[in-house]
Amino acid sequence: MQGFGVDIGGSGIKGCLVDLDEGRLVGERVRIETPQPSVPDAVYGVVATIVESFGWSGQVGVTFPGVMKAGVAHTAANVDKTWIGTDVDAGLEQRIAGSVQTLNDADAAGLAEMRYGAGRDRNGVVLMLTFGTGIGSALFVDGRLVPNTEFGHIQVDGEDGERRASAAAREREELGYPEWAQRVDRYLDVLEAGLWPDLIIVGGGVSKKAHKWVPLLSTRTPVVPAQLQNDAGIVGAALAAVERLAP
Repeated sequence: MQGFGVDIGGSGIKGCLVDLDEGRLVGERVRIETPQPSVPDAVYGVVATIVESFGWSGQVGVTFPGVMKAGVAHTAANVDKTWIGTDVDAGLEQRIAGSVQTLNDADAAGLAEMRYGAGRDRNGVVLMLTFGTGIGSALFVDGRLVPNTEFGHIQVDGEDGERRASAAAREREELGYPEWAQRVDRYLDVLEAGLWPDLIIVGGGVSKKAHKWVPLLSTRTPVVPAQLQNDAGIVGAALAAVERLAP
């Protein structure tokens, strides 16, 4: 079975056909820079361009970097604030041929990892964290998603966790992996104290370099890199659209 997923991010928007039997992309994904300013209408246009480039007219899963409930955006941490209160499902369905299912970007990545990747067949409390422009989070209890957790904004030493420990913070402050790993370690300490997870899966672009920083972590919880790496959002979005998994 095939589906189609689009992953909206603060810096790029990417989409592709997805083989839902195997949890992998079919062909080359298309990536377009996120418009600046990243207002809804401009982003809708990019999503429509990506979908049309594949000639796809079925269900489309679309991730959004914020809290999503019944297709409506309630936060917009790393995109334009005009998204807040916007019915994203309705806006997209006016621009593309198929029906649309939207969900939080980290939740989508987590769904993909739990079905096909590092969390497959894992029960207990599993926490997926995506390190990128911010830090996204997805929490699973015995395989069931607890939607719209925002653990990137949990306070760590008086600051948002993502302000100090995101991949963007590493680049902005020109931190080496050992120094950045210390910040991630401190961030994970705070999450562990409140959640006591059984497994932590780390994703986002930095998961490709997991060997440079994951072994440096001192968490009591096992930490493993996402197996689908930066494609997890696309795969999870397509899965959510077909199986109606989004809240």
